[in-house]
Amino acid sequence: MKPHPSILLLVCVLCSSVVQTHAQSVDGVFRKFDRNSDGKVTPDELANPKAFERFDLDKDGAITAAEYAKVSGNPAPAPAAPKEKEGPMPTAQAVPKAETTGLSAQIEAMIKAVDKNADGQITKEEANGAAWFTRLDQDGDGVVSATELALMRRIVAAGASSRGKSSSANTPAVTPEDVKKVTSGPEMLKPGEVGIGRMIDDVKLRTLDGKELGLGSFKDRKGLVIIMTSATCPVSKRYLPSVAKLAAELKDQGLGLLLVNALGSEKPEDIRAQLTAAGVTAPYVHDIEKRLSLALDARTTTEVFLVDPARTLIYRGALDDQYGINYNLDAPKHSYLRDAVAALLRGEKPFVQATAAPGCELDLPAAADAKSTTVSYHRDVARILQQNCVSCHREDGIAPFALDDLDEVKDRAKVIRRVVNEGSMPPWFAAIDKDADKNPWANDCSLSAKDKADLFAWIDSKDRPLGDAAEAPAKRRYPAEWSIGKPDLVVQLSKAYDIKADGFMPYANDIVETELKEDRWVSAYEILPSQRDVVHHVIVRVHEKGSEVRKADEGREGYWAIYVPGNGACVYPEGFARKMPAGAKVSFQIHYTPSGKAKKERLKMGLVFAKQPPSNEVRTAPLANPRLSIPPGAARHVETHSQRVPFDMPIMGFMPHMHTRGAAFKYEVTYADGKTETLLDIPRYDFNWQLRYDYKQPKLIPQGSTMKITAVFDNSTGNKANPDPSKLVKWGSQTVDEMMIGYIEYFRPL
Repeated sequence: MKPHPSILLLVCVLCSSVVQTHAQSVDGVFRKFDRNSDGKVTPDELANPKAFERFDLDKDGAITAAEYAKVSGNPAPAPAAPKEKEGPMPTAQAVPKAETTGLSAQIEAMIKAVDKNADGQITKEEANGAAWFTRLDQDGDGVVSATELALMRRIVAAGASSRGKSSSANTPAVTPEDVKKVTSGPEMLKPGEVGIGRMIDDVKLRTLDGKELGLGSFKDRKGLVIIMTSATCPVSKRYLPSVAKLAAELKDQGLGLLLVNALGSEKPEDIRAQLTAAGVTAPYVHDIEKRLSLALDARTTTEVFLVDPARTLIYRGALDDQYGINYNLDAPKHSYLRDAVAALLRGEKPFVQATAAPGCELDLPAAADAKSTTVSYHRDVARILQQNCVSCHREDGIAPFALDDLDEVKDRAKVIRRVVNEGSMPPWFAAIDKDADKNPWANDCSLSAKDKADLFAWIDSKDRPLGDAAEAPAKRRYPAEWSIGKPDLVVQLSKAYDIKADGFMPYANDIVETELKEDRWVSAYEILPSQRDVVHHVIVRVHEKGSEVRKADEGREGYWAIYVPGNGACVYPEGFARKMPAGAKVSFQIHYTPSGKAKKERLKMGLVFAKQPPSNEVRTAPLANPRLSIPPGAARHVETHSQRVPFDMPIMGFMPHMHTRGAAFKYEVTYADGKTETLLDIPRYDFNWQLRYDYKQPKLIPQGSTMKITAVFDNSTGNKANPDPSKLVKWGSQTVDEMMIGYIEYFRPL
């Protein structure tokens, strides 16, 4: 049975009426395709050749609004089957009328006819390339999922009801999940509360190359886009390729572009080098005195502003929704700024006028009602930062900016407050039982209550007192390369990997053969990336000579060594070591994350050999649940896995591993007498930090006990790092899939 064309057209129109409200008229649809607002649609704007030929009545290579209206004013010819690719979206007036009675049955018959393997979803192949497929496939993953079909059914039912007599009793409910599907992205802000519609002062500025200008200098343009940026903020850096592309588009559209950096601590030479590498030539203002930043009331280093020729603020917020603090998308789902520019060129108000802009918070001058404090920078704050942050946040450190200089700290004071307050910095996520006698963790790097209170008191104070410079802490020295000392053996990747500037990259897998003639015991290891800002984490395994190396063995063979930023080295206590067999193969699984600039990366691992055979061998065992099944849209889905302990196991530490949907993780043990104990509780799991949690003293778990791991997954639209909330998620090695592994590091006496 073939679905009737009228049903397909009705589905398209009704779905479009919900997610594309501007397509309610011939004029609205035409404007959707006329991306540059020049009054005509060209082949690059409508890529379907058959459709273009049908609407280009005078065959001059461009479709005018009159031509589009003339063709759309009559019912489009019905295709014989959905195999025929449709042209532009027909308007509501052009849809053949259908009986509303029995419509649900017809829709189900259509789904049944197209869903050839009856698996409850429709693939692109099953749809045979029909244009209606892309409108139903809202997340663009090539599959119209069961969730998307359910949403379509609701929309069709609501649309069919509205085409008959209006009746509130017949209107089906729309769930919050339905709404989130079409409103995902940065938080929408109330325009009047963030200055939309107000005039921006004509602040006088000096560009990085010494030219003087003001906002009035752009009055001959159709508008001005101002982009806050930074040479060190990770989110700003990821957006640089997008800014370069945008610059060319704005120039062609007759708009101006101005880049603004409010961080006085950043060096002009670093800024210039970054701009040159990215190919960005737009005027750049290093707003050290924060004149323009204050006039705009700028909030983050990624915020963009659209101003018309009269200096009226038209839009402010995110450029798009591709990048955030804790997530990267392969491509944006919502192009907020481009949509606002198109509206400005049409003389209209943008549909979205203001959003939040994920990035590093800017610290503008304090409010008049801020409190004073006795905490000073030199005596207190500098020491807190040096003790807890500077090992990573320093010149040539692995963090994106330094915190060992007063200007650096002042520029990022609000960023520091946010990350400390939310618990993401310093990165430590283990909960300590309030009834526990002592903290069991050797590597707990979280701030003490006093340090946190003093840090917040200084940041929140009105004057942020410096104190006496003579009381400043002495500078510390950090190793130029290896923190474990000179290695006895260096194992490097077999090749350098090309890391693209933006988007998503699958895991890289590399195998290196060692030339060891005999077994060696390793007392320390360190993994050093050549480009630290693109390496998210590394898992290393060691394989016996002649053994087969499988890429999919994660979760079944444990790990030999691991790396996350700030946690890439391990030195074992005296008498403990890991074994590196003669002729071993070393496999690396690397999660690369683009940083805004194309690079080549070739990391290496250094090994220090024990001077004498150890008395204890360090090993890793995985507790894994490969039978994951996480439902679409589930905000708090729980999975568990239990396993008997086959021998007495002295545990040295743990490392839980999930992907971007991971929300919480817990290790528990039930002893032979039935008593249950929580070993490690992570109420807020963070995929960005694959941390080890090392005991101060190993904990012995007797043979016959049962170890249990519990994981909570957030597969909802509320999880901004979620690659696809509509997907039924199974086990897989890529970050778009999921894993549930509770690594246990233990030792065996030799």
